[in-house]
Amino acid sequence: MNQMFKKVSSVCAALVCAASLTVSGASFVMAAEMDDAVESQLIMVAEGLTDAIIPLSDEEIESYLEGGDEFTVNAMNAWNDVKDKVGELKETGETQVEVSGDQYTATVPVEFEKEDAEFVYVFDDLSTMSPSSVSVNIQYSLATTLKNAALNTVMGLGTVFVVLAVLIFLISLFKYIPGSAAAKKKEEPAAAPAKAPAPAPVPVQTPAYDDKELAAVIAAAIAASEGTSPDGFVVRSIRKINRKRR
Repeated sequence: MNQMFKKVSSVCAALVCAASLTVSGASFVMAAEMDDAVESQLIMVAEGLTDAIIPLSDEEIESYLEGGDEFTVNAMNAWNDVKDKVGELKETGETQVEVSGDQYTATVPVEFEKEDAEFVYVFDDLSTMSPSSVSVNIQYSLATTLKNAALNTVMGLGTVFVVLAVLIFLISLFKYIPGSAAAKKKEEPAAAPAKAPAPAPVPVQTPAYDDKELAAVIAAAIAASEGTSPDGFVVRSIRKINRKRR
């Protein structure tokens, strides 16, 4: 990365010298003109670093990670994390520079085959025109965002159902643990439901008749119908005769 930055810095330094010679004889240089010159230098540095980082091979990235300075290692890690997700380079967009106090931020939009990305460089010291940090942010499309949201939703619901299934399985094992309430409940036989007492048979009340009195009544009836005394009749048996009613 030092070699790449030296190449970029040499081009920027030549431009700075030319700009300084151009404006050195004019004592009424406007601040806006100076800002434009600084912005142009920041844009050239950011775009130069971006053009140098993107074509690096895996072997070159590993080499810079092993022997590079802090900025180089951070830049290699940032690019190595996203380069497989964005795919091949298609086009570099227009660089934008923003100022916040003494800090300058240069954003280089780059269009790739799969997803677009932004290389963001932060400059804290303009005297060296060397960025203090760099990050690579993927700009996901709407379709990719919706797809990721759907996958996250499915994974979340799946995780909930799996956890519930595990909990149900663990609770079902409690009956096999000695001393647990579920085990005691399983050991105790279920009490048989109480049966209602059978109703006592209702005794059939039959009219109590005195055979002697019945015989006397029958004998008196026969004697009355014959016009004789009942003393001459002896009732030996009484039998009921079923007759059809007219």
